[in-house]
Amino acid sequence: MNEDNALTPFRIDIPQADIDDLRDRLARTRWPVPVPGRDDRTDFGRGIPLVYLKELAEYWRDGFDWRAQEEKLNEYGQLTTVVNGQTFHVVHARSTNPEATPLILNHGWPGSFVEYQRLIPLLTDEFHVVIPSLPGFGFSTPLSGTGWELARTTEAYAEIMTRLGYERFAAHGTDIGAGTTGRLAALHPERVIGTHIGGDPRWLGLVGDKFPYPDGLSEDETAQIEAVRSEDAAERGYLEMQNHRPDTIGAALTDSPAGQLAWIAEKFKTGTSGAYRTPDESVDRDQLLTNISLYWFTRSGASSAQFYYESEHSGIDLVMASDVPSGWAVFDTHPLIRRAMDPWKAIGHWSEFTEGGHFPAMEETELLANDIHTFFRGIS
Repeated sequence: MNEDNALTPFRIDIPQADIDDLRDRLARTRWPVPVPGRDDRTDFGRGIPLVYLKELAEYWRDGFDWRAQEEKLNEYGQLTTVVNGQTFHVVHARSTNPEATPLILNHGWPGSFVEYQRLIPLLTDEFHVVIPSLPGFGFSTPLSGTGWELARTTEAYAEIMTRLGYERFAAHGTDIGAGTTGRLAALHPERVIGTHIGGDPRWLGLVGDKFPYPDGLSEDETAQIEAVRSEDAAERGYLEMQNHRPDTIGAALTDSPAGQLAWIAEKFKTGTSGAYRTPDESVDRDQLLTNISLYWFTRSGASSAQFYYESEHSGIDLVMASDVPSGWAVFDTHPLIRRAMDPWKAIGHWSEFTEGGHFPAMEETELLANDIHTFFRGIS
């Protein structure tokens, strides 16, 4: 890591020509021919329903105000810095409390720093909030080359915290961010105060693969886990494509805003709670479209998919530090989640909520903020 350690102030300012181009492309979308009988806007059984996708695209084109959202995002301090040749974008929201604890928030896919937008003001009473964007995501683009996977990214994050002057810090993450959070603690236990993970029942889909089956399961409990595994397997289409053919899907995501919209919005259906809710009924519609717009304007639909390929082919497993305090908050919980994920009850702080899902910072912002506060106050 031989850069000059420069921290360059950054402000979002998407060219008007790019905004106009987005609206023009949406207006000229070449839609699929509707399939008879597929007119239920809440039926995601075959993917995102065309009738709902058209509604969302129309609002994105005519009702969504990127400039207003851009202004909100620019309320928080931002910077860029180069680590190992890769530009990283970082949100740095300082607390007015001089005794505040540095807290790194780690996002995943199809999230971004936008995912934590409404969480920031609920944390800055006690934390200096740092949100780096994964390489190939958002303004951490373009990719400087191949090889940016979980381990390399984690080391870059540690370096960024050093450059910001934070030798000791707390960490929270969901999705891929759970991986960078756990690895930060495992590799830098002397620096990480504690880790807080946001989870959901989809973790049960990893039982039998990444995690062993819990001991003493009844036939009914085994069937419950198998049902989650089957559901998870049905959701792996995007994962297998990005794990193995990111260049192929990347071309479509970069050229078609409707394609990028469908690719991400569907995940806010399958990853959120509420079987009869559309994605923009589970999370704020403007925040959802701000996140998708970020992918579109930065062309990171393609480059973010590369992270999956790199991680899939790196041979690196998830690691968690055993001697760093750890807390979990599970949203849309399942009765078997702790038996599967923490059979020895080694995790000191364990919270379960019936609300929320895979995107707790967007779905249940206050619940997540309160749990983060509670956990870190308990280990201070």
